[in-house]
This record gives sequence, structure tokens and C-alpha cells, in this order.
Amino acid sequence: MNKDILFISDLHISLDKPEITRLFLGFLQHRALQATAVYILGDLFDAWIGDDDPTPPNHAIRKQLKQLTNSGIKVYFQPGNRDFLLGKQFCEQTGVMRLDDYAVIDIYGTPTLLTHGDLLCTDDLPYQAFRAKSHTEEWRNKVLSKPLLVRLLAVRWYRLCSYFQKRKKSMAIMDVNQDTVIHVMQEHDCLRLIHGHTHQPAVHNFKINTLPAQRFVLASWNKHTAQILCWNNTGYQIEVI
Repeated sequence: MNKDILFISDLHISLDKPEITRLFLGFLQHRALQATAVYILGDLFDAWIGDDDPTPPNHAIRKQLKQLTNSGIKVYFQPGNRDFLLGKQFCEQTGVMRLDDYAVIDIYGTPTLLTHGDLLCTDDLPYQAFRAKSHTEEWRNKVLSKPLLVRLLAVRWYRLCSYFQKRKKSMAIMDVNQDTVIHVMQEHDCLRLIHGHTHQPAVHNFKINTLPAQRFVLASWNKHTAQILCWNNTGYQIEVI
């Protein structure tokens, strides 16, 4: 029986999205057990304000991830723009292995580049400026040093601001820049890229220096359905749960 490699992203789990939480817990309890590895490419949570946050459903997610990794399934997490503050304590409690913003893995003989996707949206200059600032050690330490209640209130304000800012931006600006995609793939010597972030699931075929290349965009989850990119030695398929 082929062992599958599974890729998911953009679940945006939060207290007010119980249906997505149930879908994810069910995925960990059943489908993920049939895999050899699970890759979560960012925005697992709608917001992560620190590993000390006990807000539901964080405990249930930690517990189920730990059961999965204890069973021998490897789980990798790549930070997104919503949960980049997820840290060492979470990884120790769950057995999840954190990846850098760019990671190259071998999928049945093909080097494949993984990233959340926000770094590819280089036309969105205000976001890229905020990202550069918020990913510094100084900014991170300053935020995490605040009392939990202050961080909880701050993230509500951030969500509200983010909502109104997105309404002012075009879809083109918030999508990836193809020149950036090609540059990054060349830099990492890969002809296959998997990412999320844009919530525009698709498989894009193009060429890099006359060579065929592919970009797989993962789907965001909603309360009704979830999509999984599944890979084994016969190829790939999109599964819906």
C-alpha cells in the first residue's frame, strides 16, 4: 500500500469556527493516520498570539497532533502570516517539526519547494513592509512580553484592520507575482512549488528557461469542505473531505 504525503494550509482555526476545528480533528484521527507525512503550510490558526494562549480549541489541537506524531506520522509546520508567532513550546508539546519560510523536500525523486505563499505576493508593498518588521526578533519579543489579555485584545483589532485593508486592495495585488515565483524557484533549484495563502486553489503550468514547471496552490478550508493535496508514487490527487 502506498504511503501518502499530505499537504494542507489556510484552515484559520479559531473559537468561532467550530466546524473547521471538527474537520481538522477528524482529519488527524483518520486520514492523516494513513500518511507517511503531513505538511501544514501556514495559517493553521486564524491568529496565534503565543504558545501560552489557552483559548479553545488550542488544547484539543495540541492533544490530537501529539497523538498523531506519537503514532509515528511525521508532521511539519511552516509558518503563515497569521500564526508566525507559533514557537518552540508548541512544537515540543505536539511533536510537530517547524520549517523555515522556504523549504525544499524530495517528493518521489522531484525536489519540491514549499512556502506559505505570502512572500510571493511582492506587489502588496504595505504588507511586505509589515511582514519585514513583524518578523524581527525585537518585534516578536516585544509582542510576546505583553500580558495575554492585551495580546487577545490586540489581535481582535488587527483582524478588524486587516479586513478593511483587504477591501481596498485588488485581487491582483494580493496574488503572487509570477516573476517572484520564477526567481524563488530558480534560487532553490526547483521546478515544482507548493504553497497556500492566496485562497485560489489551482495547478499552474509554466516554463522556467524552457523547462516545464508547476505551481500548486492549496485551498483554504471552510465549514463545509476541506481539500487535501495528496502525493504518492503514482502521482498526485486532490482529496475533498
